[in-house]
Amino acid sequence: MPLYDYKCAKCGYVFEVQQRISEEPLKHCPKCIGEIKRLISPAGIIFKGSGFHVTDYSKKETKSPKKTDSAESKTEKPAGKKSANPA
Repeated sequence: MPLYDYKCAKCGYVFEVQQRISEEPLKHCPKCIGEIKRLISPAGIIFKGSGFHVTDYSKKETKSPKKTDSAESKTEKPAGKKSANPA
């Protein structure tokens, strides 16, 4: 059975109740008998292990090798010589 969170509009009391899906939502706060609303909460699902799309096919970061421009490698000068005009 799922757990449902409720919040009282009058006193702000937040509580959770285990109810069947087919049951009607509660209408009154157990502390002050004020009006309450059901809160929407994300589902508590955790995917572990293999066999799930999340773990098997997720986008993985890959490191690509540095690309060297062939034009740059041709214009490089040997390390031992210095040019007359420094850049």
